[in-house]
Amino acid sequence: MRINALKSRFYSFTLLFFILILTLFAACRTPPPADLRVFAPNDTIAYFEINNLAKTLDALTENKAFQENAKSKKDFSALENVQIAVIVTGFETSEKQITEENSILNLQPHFVAVAETHGWEFQTLALVNNQINAFVRERYGGDTMLETSDKNGGREFVWTAKDGRKAFAFVQKSRIYFSNDDAAIEKCLAAGRGETENLTKNESLSRVYSSKPENNLAFGYISPAGITQIANLTGISTAIEATDNGDERSFIARVLPQILQNTTKEVVWTMGKTERGVEDKFLVTLNQEVSSVTKETFGAAAKNDSNVIEFLPADVVSVTVYNLKNPLIAWRSLLLVTAKNTDAVSGKLLLQFSGKLLEPYGVFDAETFLGAIGPDILTAQFDAEGEKTVVVVTVKDAEKVKKSIAAINFKSAPEKQESADIWRSEDETLTAALIQNKLILGDAESVLKCLRAKQLGTNFKNFPASSAVALTYAREENPAEKIIALLGNAAENKKIETSYTAETGFTEKGIERKIVSDFGLLGTILENISGEN
Repeated sequence: MRINALKSRFYSFTLLFFILILTLFAACRTPPPADLRVFAPNDTIAYFEINNLAKTLDALTENKAFQENAKSKKDFSALENVQIAVIVTGFETSEKQITEENSILNLQPHFVAVAETHGWEFQTLALVNNQINAFVRERYGGDTMLETSDKNGGREFVWTAKDGRKAFAFVQKSRIYFSNDDAAIEKCLAAGRGETENLTKNESLSRVYSSKPENNLAFGYISPAGITQIANLTGISTAIEATDNGDERSFIARVLPQILQNTTKEVVWTMGKTERGVEDKFLVTLNQEVSSVTKETFGAAAKNDSNVIEFLPADVVSVTVYNLKNPLIAWRSLLLVTAKNTDAVSGKLLLQFSGKLLEPYGVFDAETFLGAIGPDILTAQFDAEGEKTVVVVTVKDAEKVKKSIAAINFKSAPEKQESADIWRSEDETLTAALIQNKLILGDAESVLKCLRAKQLGTNFKNFPASSAVALTYAREENPAEKIIALLGNAAENKKIETSYTAETGFTEKGIERKIVSDFGLLGTILENISGEN
């Protein structure tokens, strides 16, 4: 009896032991997520996080573009429950002169990427010694020197490239801090120890953070301080891309940041998965005065009976349809808001030259043009360079529309083609076609494509329905080769086509923009990282 009792106790103990081991194993497999905001200093200008790296990367492989162009998918199970936060503390810019006329703006963010692996420290160290070390050497060169040392209860890694560039990592238990700025890592460690305030004390971020959707795969936040820095960078980059004229560059670089800083408060980004693909949602919070104006004047028309889409050829590269209650009022409010949020002299200049902002479409008097058309405006692009474009509108007052297009002499007799009246500019770079109550304006080849699409029924059939103020559809060839190779084993010599739709609307707080695509913003980021050297 005593032996049986001992056996019974042994079996009970063994069973209890196995139950305990299984419970611990399960706990290790599904650890509670850490709040990585704790490691972000309160003066962080931009914060991005992913709470389950494996789940998020898997979502990028569940689209048609990947499945048709990849032989296989990589196994991300080792990244299950791994959390990533990217903390941006500032930006550094430099301009690299390529030729006498052209230069490139280099933007270098100061960042810390914090990874919570929920693993053992030896596993975390192995990850840095192997994968991260290989990543740095691939970008900095095989002759990059690595130094390691014990520091502050963890292990520090410092990579130094031959050209002097440096990268830093710090491992502490299950966490990795990776950065291009050693001082930034120190600030994150101090925040994590409670020596300085962290982002959990940021009321604005906490408000939007707590309202994240349940299917959220990634989250991002740009603070008011971040808006200021990004606005300055946007002004510089836009000026360089827009013109070679020094005075014009100076004007853009000065005025655009003023407008952005004075109108925009914060930006929130969330990434989710839908039946149509990856959805990136951007909420741009504007100041109260601006948001109340845009909400009122940029409303969508209550009923959309326009058939401008019927003129859209199937081979279009990109198209945007604007649906505005009153295009002229929306235009005027945009000009007044921008002019009011810059200095008096610049605001006056903006208003003086506003009529020329539609010149790329051949319209030289924007006020007259917008006041003489219906609520729907379609703009389409037929080549990647943007040289072949058209605008299609419903005409309410044909004579006013004609007066707004100074490049074409509408007093001359029109040609008859595809049931339309056609006029051309003297240099034949611009063509206008009137058919029923529609105007098609653009280069000759594109205008004829639109007319034939309507006549022959070869128009775009699957343009998505939407009640948004602006809806964009675009497609690209071979933009996703790097991201497919990064996520799986890419098929060779296959033409890859991806597409996206973007909806823009105005709310009580500001601007809401939803973009549905195959790989989303995260795919673009990964693609750029994988292509850097």
